[in-house]
Amino acid sequence: MRVLSGVQPSGNLHIGNYFGAIRQFLRLQEEHECYYFLADLHALTTVQDPDRFRGLVRDLATGFLALGLDPARSVIYRQSDLPEVTELSWYLSTVTSMGLLQRCHSFKDKVAQGVVPSHGLFAYPVLMAADILIVKSDLVPVGKDQKQHLEVTRDIATSFHAVYDSEIFVLPEPLILDEVAVVPGVDGRKMSKSYDNTIDIFGPEKPIRKKIMSIVTDSTPVEDPKPTEDNALYDLLKLFAPDDSERSWVETAFSEGGLGYGDMKKRLFDYYLATFGDARARYDELKNDPAEVERILAAGAETARETAAPLMAKGRRAVGIR
Repeated sequence: MRVLSGVQPSGNLHIGNYFGAIRQFLRLQEEHECYYFLADLHALTTVQDPDRFRGLVRDLATGFLALGLDPARSVIYRQSDLPEVTELSWYLSTVTSMGLLQRCHSFKDKVAQGVVPSHGLFAYPVLMAADILIVKSDLVPVGKDQKQHLEVTRDIATSFHAVYDSEIFVLPEPLILDEVAVVPGVDGRKMSKSYDNTIDIFGPEKPIRKKIMSIVTDSTPVEDPKPTEDNALYDLLKLFAPDDSERSWVETAFSEGGLGYGDMKKRLFDYYLATFGDARARYDELKNDPAEVERILAAGAETARETAAPLMAKGRRAVGIR
């Protein structure tokens, strides 16, 4: 089965990206034919500083590879390196109703967060459908709350087939990832770049340690048991704890008291280094070899185009362009 997913280069990679998506990508590449792309065209709806944008794209590619996405097992490419994506997006736009787009939660959520409601943001689901359809994806990994993304893609593809009486697309199915964790940010809300509450995976240790030590906690005395409900520190410790013994330690530390939040945060920092130490070293190596990262992206785009180009030729014939 062919699996496709993408990540926007709209900010530094953080632990929410890892536990929410990339950890699953690593498992999926062992089981399926996987296509993973850098959604740089999508990111233009929120990042409009060219120099920063280029840096974010480069850093995301480097992070993908450092964390273990393997170009020998997965096709890794930059969205903008497939011109067929934007061409197909326009064809799909002509058969997509305004009502369908107006019902999409992602647009409403972004506007609520203060993002300028541009046409690009409104038409985001159409470009996303092109991403999915252009490489004939069978499965798209999503959380339970993201099924609408796939439903919209299927609706758009079905509309195209009906209008042009030509079934050229594979209708993708959602791959529901039940084990995806909701990762809390340092302020207790869901970890998100929009909330500026993230813990980065890469970068100097000192500011990352400071961020971990800033996790919001209550005023429970050291000697007392600590609450676990809606406790970001507890949730993060459980998420990072590497084995049953360490998870048991976390439970005991909260239920019995005698340990302060400061010591718990230091333990979390130790878990963080143990989890990402090798990836951080690999990231630094790759940062010093940008030509290798570009070579991998170019090779991935070439492979992706082997599927995209023939499908796009069918799309042009269907609409009458050729």
